[in-house]
Amino acid sequence: MAVAAKSTADLPRLGILLMLLAWLAFSVVDLGAKWLAVAGLPAAQLAFMRYAGHFVISVGVIAKGGLEADRFKTDHPWQLISRAMLLISATVLNFYALRFLPLTVVSAIMFSSPVIVCFLSFFVLNERVGPWRWAAILLGFVGVLVVVRPFGTAFHPTMLLIIYNATALALYSIMTRKLSGIVAVDTMQFYLGLTGTFILLPFAVWSWIQPATNWGMVVLIGLGVLGWGGHQLLTNAHRFGTANQLMPFTYSFLIYVALWGYLFFGTVPDGGTISGALLIMCAGLIIWKREQR
Repeated sequence: MAVAAKSTADLPRLGILLMLLAWLAFSVVDLGAKWLAVAGLPAAQLAFMRYAGHFVISVGVIAKGGLEADRFKTDHPWQLISRAMLLISATVLNFYALRFLPLTVVSAIMFSSPVIVCFLSFFVLNERVGPWRWAAILLGFVGVLVVVRPFGTAFHPTMLLIIYNATALALYSIMTRKLSGIVAVDTMQFYLGLTGTFILLPFAVWSWIQPATNWGMVVLIGLGVLGWGGHQLLTNAHRFGTANQLMPFTYSFLIYVALWGYLFFGTVPDGGTISGALLIMCAGLIIWKREQR
C-alpha cells in the first residue's frame, strides 16, 4: 500500500516535469524561428514547416490503428478548422514579429493570453468573474502597456501583432475548452496540422528561400517536430496533474526565452519588459488562485 501511495503521489511531479519539457520545446521553436527569420526566411515559410511537420506526425499517429477514412472524420470539422485558423494566424504573425522583437518581449505580451481568456469567458462562456479576477484582468492589461510602452522609444509596431496573437490564443483556448471531451486530442492535432499545411502551402512555395546551410534546414524541419512534441507533452502532462497544479509552471517559458535571447542574440530584458512580465505573471497567478478556490 505504501508503494502504491508513493506512486500516486509521484504523478503530479511527472505532470510538472512534462509541463516544463513542453514549454522548453515551445521555447526552442521560437528560438529556431527567430534565428531563421533574422537570416531572412519569410514567416509564411517558417509557419508552413511548423504545421507540415505537425501534419505528417499526426497522420502517422492516427494511422497506427489503420488508414480507414472514418479514423480521420469528426462531427465538428468547421469548429476544428476555425480553432486551427486562430492558432495558424497567431503563428504566422508571431514568426514575423520575432524578426524585429526580442524573444522576451514577444513572450511577455503573449502570456497575457490567460488574462484575456478570463475576460472573454465572462462574455463568451457566461462564466462568473468576481472582483478579484476583474482586478487581475486590469493588472494584466497594465502589464501589457508597461511592456509595449506605446508612447515610448521602445515601441515597435509589430507589438500590436503580438497583442492580436494573445487574443487569438485566448479564443483558441476557449474553443479547445468547448471541444475537449467531445473531440479526441489526436483528431484536434490532425485538423490543426491539416489546416495549417494546406492554407500556408501556396504562400510558402511563392516565398520559399532555401536555408544557406544544412544546419538551417535541420532547424527548419525541427519547427514542426518540436511543435508537435510540445503539444503531446502538454497533453500528457494533464494526464498526471491537474490544471491547478500545472498552470504556474507555464511561466517557465519566460525563463527559457530569456536564456536563449541572452545566449544566442546577446539581448538582456530591460526594466520595462521585466516589470511588465511580472505584472502579467501576477495577474495570471491571481486568476489561477481564484479558479482554484
